[in-house]
Parts: sequence; structure tokens; C-alpha cells
Amino acid sequence: MNPVSSTNIQDKSAMENHRAAQRCTWISVAVNLVLSVLQVAVGLFASSQALIADGIHSLSDLVSDFVVLFAGHHSKAGPDEDHHYGHYRYENAASLVLGMILLGVGLSMLWAAVHKLSDPAAIPSVHMIALYVAAIALMVKELLFRYMFAVGQRLRSTLLIANAWHARSDAASSLVVALGIGGNLLGFPLLDPIAALVVGLMVIKMGWSFAWNSLHDLMDRAADMEEIEKIRAIILETPGVQGLHELRTRKTGDLIMVDVHLEILGHISVTEGHAIAVEARRRVMEELPVLDVMTHVDPVEAA
Repeated sequence: MNPVSSTNIQDKSAMENHRAAQRCTWISVAVNLVLSVLQVAVGLFASSQALIADGIHSLSDLVSDFVVLFAGHHSKAGPDEDHHYGHYRYENAASLVLGMILLGVGLSMLWAAVHKLSDPAAIPSVHMIALYVAAIALMVKELLFRYMFAVGQRLRSTLLIANAWHARSDAASSLVVALGIGGNLLGFPLLDPIAALVVGLMVIKMGWSFAWNSLHDLMDRAADMEEIEKIRAIILETPGVQGLHELRTRKTGDLIMVDVHLEILGHISVTEGHAIAVEARRRVMEELPVLDVMTHVDPVEAA
């Protein structure tokens, strides 16, 4: 397979992945829109601060879904005169924005819950319907997480996986909310704002994690060790490669940029050495989510 056909296959695969990611995200948009409206409306009717907090959390999911759609649209744009390596880092930047959104939402939940806890006598009794809605939200969010996580793993999309874990955090928060509402119904009114407080802390933790990891990716964080070792093994298995050194990687979106020095016998022609380097590059890009492999050939003596 020549480099041109390899590039065509990679472009086709990227387009298919983009469509799958878009479909997955639009499903999440629909689910979160319905849930956020239902939870906030029922939370206001049933006097449940925890359910309202969970509804706001679902609303933040809706915002994050649109961040994902925005990043997905722009990251698929090809290289131009200002972005020679393409626009893949839109995904890293979008993950950072998503993390900041979650931090802001979590802090606002925390503030509202603490304010409520400071005046326990003003905490109203919750209506039974709030518990039913919390249980429905728990089930739907867990199913959404499983679907989005499976798609994210298949596409190797860190942004989709991050959004999936956001859905899982929603499922966990819905469980906490259901317990808080149940406690309120059993005669422990403080449990409803306490549940809202816990949800706020969970959202803050998730937001910090996304923001911190995205910041590292934007600062040229290397691929994980498992991927680096796979790259090393694939290159060393290429016929004509005697060894390698100075293997370096960096993340750009969900793809990896690779720089490596190949050790090739010094007595062969430049044409033969070039062909070996091209084959090593092709093998790596075919097997792993690698955007490009920059090679430098170092001549060595036969062992």
C-alpha cells in the first residue's frame, strides 16, 4: 500500500468517525434537553432543591454537548496556511472549556446548597413525584453513559469519552438525589440540600479532572506508555530497521504526532533507506491513531 492510498483510507475512516460522533452527541442533546426540562419543572413543583440541582447538571450536559459538536465540526477541517497540522486541537480546547463549565456549575450548586443548609427551618417537604423523576433520570443517564462510552472507545475519542463520563457523573448524582429525596420523604428534610451539596462536589471534581487533563494535552503531553511501546515495536518489526532512538510523541486532539530516529545500514542507497523509512511510517499510521510520523535516518554498521 502506498502513502497516497493510506492517506485516503485514513480520511475515509476519519469521516466515518466524525459521523458516528455527531450522531452520538445529538442523541445526548435530545436526552439532556428532555431531562433538564423535566427535572427543573418537577423540582420546582415538588420543592426539591436536589432535583433542581440535578436538572441544572443535565442542562450543563446540554451545553457540553454543543461544545462537543462545535469542536467536532472544526477539528475535522484540514490544514491551511495558518494551521499546517490541521485543527485537531479544537477537541483539546473544547475539553478544557467543558471542564471550566463543570467547575462553574458545581460551584453554583455548592453555594445554593450551603445557603439552604444555613436555614434548616426553611427547608420544605418534598413531593413524592420528585423521587419518581430522580429514578427515571438515574436509569436514562446510566444507559446514555454506556452508549456514549462504547462509541468513544470504538472511535478512540477522548472528547466523547469525557462527555460519556460526564453522563456517568450525572447518573451518580441522580442516585445521590434519589437518596436525598427519599430521606426527605422519610422525615429528614436536611438530606435534600445535602444531596444537592454532594452533587455540586461531584461536578467540581469532574470539571477539574477534565480541565487539568486537557491543559496537559494542549502543552504537548506525550502519548501513554502502552501506545509508545506499540509504536516502538511496530517500527522495530519493519524490515531494514536495525534500531531506533529519540522516539518522541505528543497529542494533538485524539491523534498522536511521532518523531523518531531510525537506525539503518549505512552501506545501502539513499533510495533504499527512504523506502524503509516510508514503510515504517505506513505501518505505524495503519495500526495506531497517528496523524504523522517524522523520521530521521541514522546510518549504522552491520552487527
